[in-house]
Amino acid sequence: MSNGGLQTLRTSTPEEGYALAVNLAQKAIELTQPSEDIRKLLRPVYSTDANSLIAVSQVVALHFQTVAFANNYWNN
Repeated sequence: MSNGGLQTLRTSTPEEGYALAVNLAQKAIELTQPSEDIRKLLRPVYSTDANSLIAVSQVVALHFQTVAFANNYWNN
Protein backbone atom coordinates (compact mmCIF):
# COMPACT_ATOMS: atom_id res chain seq x y z
CA MET A 1 0.00 0.00 0.00
CA SER A 2 2.99 2.33 0.25
CA ASN A 3 3.56 4.92 -2.46
CA GLY A 4 0.05 4.83 -3.81
CA GLY A 5 -0.36 1.06 -3.55
CA LEU A 6 -3.96 1.40 -2.41
CA GLN A 7 -5.94 0.82 -5.57
CA THR A 8 -9.48 0.65 -4.23
CA LEU A 9 -11.62 0.55 -1.12
CA ARG A 10 -13.82 -2.10 -2.72
CA THR A 11 -13.83 -5.48 -0.99
CA SER A 12 -15.86 -8.64 -1.50
CA THR A 13 -17.00 -9.10 2.09
CA PRO A 14 -17.36 -7.14 5.32
CA GLU A 15 -14.53 -9.26 6.76
CA GLU A 16 -12.20 -8.13 3.98
CA GLY A 17 -13.41 -4.59 4.55
CA TYR A 18 -12.56 -4.77 8.22
CA ALA A 19 -9.09 -6.14 7.42
CA LEU A 20 -8.62 -3.22 5.03
CA ALA A 21 -9.71 -0.78 7.75
CA VAL A 22 -7.13 -2.21 10.15
CA ASN A 23 -4.48 -2.00 7.43
CA LEU A 24 -5.35 1.64 6.76
CA ALA A 25 -4.93 2.45 10.46
CA GLN A 26 -1.59 0.64 10.60
CA LYS A 27 -0.29 2.40 7.51
CA ALA A 28 -1.29 5.79 8.92
CA ILE A 29 0.85 5.07 12.00
CA GLU A 30 3.79 4.00 9.83
CA LEU A 31 3.53 7.20 7.80
CA THR A 32 3.15 9.36 10.90
CA GLN A 33 6.08 7.69 12.71
CA PRO A 34 8.35 6.12 10.09
CA SER A 35 10.92 4.88 12.62
CA GLU A 36 10.23 1.24 13.45
CA ASP A 37 12.56 1.55 16.45
CA ILE A 38 10.49 4.38 17.94
CA ARG A 39 7.23 2.52 17.27
CA LYS A 40 8.63 -0.52 19.08
CA LEU A 41 9.72 1.71 21.97
CA LEU A 42 6.24 3.23 22.27
CA ARG A 43 4.26 0.00 21.90
CA PRO A 44 4.60 -1.14 25.57
CA VAL A 45 3.21 2.22 26.67
CA TYR A 46 0.07 2.35 24.52
CA SER A 47 -0.60 -1.38 24.46
CA THR A 48 -1.40 -1.33 28.16
CA ASP A 49 -3.33 1.95 28.21
CA ALA A 50 -7.10 1.52 27.98
CA ASN A 51 -7.63 4.99 26.50
CA SER A 52 -5.07 4.35 23.77
CA LEU A 53 -6.70 1.03 22.90
CA ILE A 54 -10.13 2.66 22.74
CA ALA A 55 -8.70 5.36 20.46
CA VAL A 56 -7.29 2.69 18.13
CA SER A 57 -10.69 1.02 18.03
CA GLN A 58 -12.31 4.33 17.11
CA VAL A 59 -9.85 4.94 14.27
CA VAL A 60 -10.42 1.46 12.84
CA ALA A 61 -14.19 1.96 13.15
CA LEU A 62 -13.98 5.21 11.20
CA HIS A 63 -11.92 3.53 8.47
CA PHE A 64 -14.39 0.63 8.40
CA GLN A 65 -17.26 3.08 8.01
CA THR A 66 -15.48 4.60 5.00
CA VAL A 67 -14.80 1.18 3.46
CA ALA A 68 -18.40 0.08 4.06
CA PHE A 69 -19.71 3.22 2.37
CA ALA A 70 -17.38 2.64 -0.60
CA ASN A 71 -18.80 -0.86 -0.88
CA ASN A 72 -22.39 0.34 -0.71
CA TYR A 73 -22.58 -1.58 2.55
CA TRP A 74 -22.09 -4.79 0.51
CA ASN A 75 -25.66 -4.53 -0.83
CA ASN A 76 -25.29 -4.60 -4.58
